Amino acid sequence: MTRPRVKICCISSVNEASIAIAHGASAIGLVGNMPSGPGVIGDELINKIAKTVPPPISTFLLTSETKPQEIISHYKRVHTSTIQIVDALENKAYELIRKELPCVKLVQVIHVIDDNSVREAIEISNLVDAILLDSGNPNLAVKELGGTGRIHNWELSKEIRKSISIPLFLAGGLNKNNVNQAIDTVQPFGLDLCSSVRTDGKLDSQKLKGFFKAIEN
Repeated sequence: MTRPRVKICCISSVNEASIAIAHGASAIGLVGNMPSGPGVIGDELINKIAKTVPPPISTFLLTSETKPQEIISHYKRVHTSTIQIVDALENKAYELIRKELPCVKLVQVIHVIDDNSVREAIEISNLVDAILLDSGNPNLAVKELGGTGRIHNWELSKEIRKSISIPLFLAGGLNKNNVNQAIDTVQPFGLDLCSSVRTDGKLDSQKLKGFFKAIEN
């Protein structure tokens, strides 16, 4: 199996983006306004960081907006290569976004909770460019839309991966000690991580090195 691509999320500065890319990241995640979770930065900074990233590397805007026009407006303030929609899109109106932003990739986050998550992922996979499976819970009073540091049921993730024809990213509690089990179980296209490669909230080169070494074995 080809080694999965790695997306480093919660990037908070130009320097962090450079560090992630130098260690082998294929993509970086830039977190817009969220109801909870780590890594939130302002749109001006997201735009500044995105401008410095070389073209082979994907830049993901994480947006918690749920209305298509608000997602489009958010994107136009930051100009990343990809939009990662972390909550349910109102009326599944992906085509409205595609019509306005035809060159931007759309990635939908599915928070893996139960069998309903599997059905949701399969249905939405026909409308987006990739699915990202995470361990949040949008049903809570204060929505968890990522960055929890928890793993979820990888057997459900495996079921989703086997049932869809587009790339699948796996997120949620991945670290150097469990990542190979995750890869063996789910066989994702990509991995997405944040907290496990940080110390006191800052990107840690040694932890990045350890993670990339683990997935090379």
